[in-house]
Amino acid sequence: MTEATHSLPLWVLPLVALVLLTQSTFLFLDARKQGSHPWLWGLWGLIQCPIPLIVYWIVVHTSLFRKKKQ
Repeated sequence: MTEATHSLPLWVLPLVALVLLTQSTFLFLDARKQGSHPWLWGLWGLIQCPIPLIVYWIVVHTSLFRKKKQ
């Protein structure tokens, strides 16, 4: 481990885990509602924050990549 990880307070790790789990759950549930690969978004949401949220919003909720409903 590096010296920076030794200097982190102990309460930071549960907070990071909570943020990642919350983000992953939100991405999974919303992607399932949108019909847009929920497992992919949920697993990616567990790895890092906030890039998956930003990319999800661009890909799923903007008209740039959405299929046109006819």
